[in-house]
Amino acid sequence: MKLRFKIASCLIVLIALKANAQQDSIPKNNKLDEVIVTGQYNPQSVRKSVFQVTVISRADIDRQAGNNLADLLNQTLNINIIPNNSTGKSSVKLFGLGGDYFKILVDNVPVINDEGLGDNTDLTQMNLDDVQQIEIVEGSMGVEYGANAVSGIINIITKKSSTYKWEITPYIQEETIGDEYNVSDKGRHIQSLKVGHNFSNKFYANAMVTSNDFKGYYNGRKGENYLMEDGLRGYEWLPKNQLTAKSLLSYNLKNHRIFYKFEYLYENTERYNSFVLPNYDVATETTNPTAADDIFTTKRFYHNLNASGRFESLMNYDFSFSYQQQERDITEYNYVIRTGEKKNYEKYKYESRDGLYSKANFSNFLKNETIDFQVGYEVSEIDGYSQSTVSGINRGKVDRMLGSYDAYISTEVNLTKKLSLRPGVRALFSSQFNTQAAVSFSAKYAFENGYELRGIIGTAPKLPSYDELYTYFVDVNHNVQGNENLNPEQGKSAFLHLNKIFTNTNEIKSSAKFSAWFIDVKDRIELIVVSQTPLSYKYSNIDIFRTWGTSLTSSIDYHRLTLNAGVTFSGVSKVIAESDNYSDDYLYGVQANLNASYTIPKWQTVFSVFAKYHGADYLFVVRNDGSVEKGKQNDYSMIDGTIKKALFSNKLEVTAGVRNILDVTSVNTTAQPGGAHSGPPVSQLLGYGRSYFLKLLYKFNF
Repeated sequence: MKLRFKIASCLIVLIALKANAQQDSIPKNNKLDEVIVTGQYNPQSVRKSVFQVTVISRADIDRQAGNNLADLLNQTLNINIIPNNSTGKSSVKLFGLGGDYFKILVDNVPVINDEGLGDNTDLTQMNLDDVQQIEIVEGSMGVEYGANAVSGIINIITKKSSTYKWEITPYIQEETIGDEYNVSDKGRHIQSLKVGHNFSNKFYANAMVTSNDFKGYYNGRKGENYLMEDGLRGYEWLPKNQLTAKSLLSYNLKNHRIFYKFEYLYENTERYNSFVLPNYDVATETTNPTAADDIFTTKRFYHNLNASGRFESLMNYDFSFSYQQQERDITEYNYVIRTGEKKNYEKYKYESRDGLYSKANFSNFLKNETIDFQVGYEVSEIDGYSQSTVSGINRGKVDRMLGSYDAYISTEVNLTKKLSLRPGVRALFSSQFNTQAAVSFSAKYAFENGYELRGIIGTAPKLPSYDELYTYFVDVNHNVQGNENLNPEQGKSAFLHLNKIFTNTNEIKSSAKFSAWFIDVKDRIELIVVSQTPLSYKYSNIDIFRTWGTSLTSSIDYHRLTLNAGVTFSGVSKVIAESDNYSDDYLYGVQANLNASYTIPKWQTVFSVFAKYHGADYLFVVRNDGSVEKGKQNDYSMIDGTIKKALFSNKLEVTAGVRNILDVTSVNTTAQPGGAHSGPPVSQLLGYGRSYFLKLLYKFNF
């Protein structure tokens, strides 16, 4: 409660001090049409794009005080964030498909992680402090971005210039974790410093460092120094500390730009065992309690060299070369609880990915407004290993290299000023799998009176993950094995978007979008039971996943008020072919969201609310006895609220708010596979309850 009063008091004082002194310097909502780069031959207006692209601006990120993607996307329609309190990771689902079915890119380059390249990304590791905007494309993007871009892509566009000679931006952000907070061992503590400098009108550089210290969530647990043997030692959510360092060098010529970007991530996650060994000494009748604890350490290095521009008499080009490495180590030790001593250290690599990546495309050969085409290639070689799932017969680490070598071509034809077409094809060659193909056909038609119709039909393969190929976990209690003979899954999708601009004046702007989609994934990989006695599992291409849905979104800007709202109705059919009793029925669900902001220019203050309703989820699940049952995850809602105020001629920004106002922590679900019978529902963890934050950011710009 003390922090709540501190936040409220600080905000009231700051507003009172500056309310009468501020000039009306916040402009009305005259939004310019965003310039996008994702899937485009050249950066262009979002309205001119053949693809339907959703843009999350820097202002949207700041209103939510989002430090990473997990903070930001929780309120986005059709996206579900799935936190894991036992690993500290957050994964994501888009249209019901997991994180291995879409890609996360930074400046059009997929980001390496513990489990893949671009897919299966931990959202909490994607820092947003240097981001200009985020672009989301829904639907298959296999031609433009290759394998695993089945349900869509998220492209993070970083800032590469400044209008100031010097730009120095420090900030601090303090958050409660639920109702837990103090300055030492509770809460979330973020500090950041960014420095940018224009050495000339051609040469720009910046660097930043951010520390994000999540102290863990107790929720009735007793922490690392608890002595008793009652299962209460440790944390419900693991403590995790992140250090992110980034730098950029950018050089611009008349028709060319070259930039080099570097990023380093260090993450330390501590896991404290709830099982305490008393170590009773009969002679002295004393105990010396110990516990077997772990520290997970993640390091990521990211290098990206990009050159883009135009050779005036020849073509446009965009070339990227990237070297990336991410590894996750584990340190096991015995913790002597009374003394705090750590003994019997054993450290080894847990997971690792090390890769080279290059992509280039060439376009605008013809200098013709009617027709253009683009050709390109994408190459990656990822060397990785995993020891987390190796056991039993001392196999040691599983070490493999996966190579992908793609070539693609597309053409964009403007048949009239209203009608544009864009077909494309990609050939995917692999060191592990047979040659794959991705095709797409996109179209845009601009009607009279502000209507725009966009459609895209496309395919994209989803390659088996490293664990699906090479897992080997066999001991006296387990038998779970990968399958090196797996085939890529085959995904195809169709999306249709109808946009309408109703009004677009200085006083009011309003628009709406109706979308419909269908996604079909065949040869879906699942872990199946291959033997009941003894019980053993193996990954196999057996299942089919289908989803269809519709959504309606709208936005209104009126004077100081901005409203964005949407609702989605969708159905999912998952064919579980391992069971003779499977059902291919569609199970339906609803999502809705509302984002609103109100600006008071005289106070330089913006009030915002973000709300999302997630209806009940249904899923047919297979029990260990082979039976199929319809499981249900209950519905829930998430609401956040923020106040953002500018002070001292917009130099100081104060943002305060509440996340998860409804105090949601978990929902009951029976949609969990396994078990002989359905049994009672279990809890699906969603968050750590209502939390409060205060962010102070200062801009030294000159």
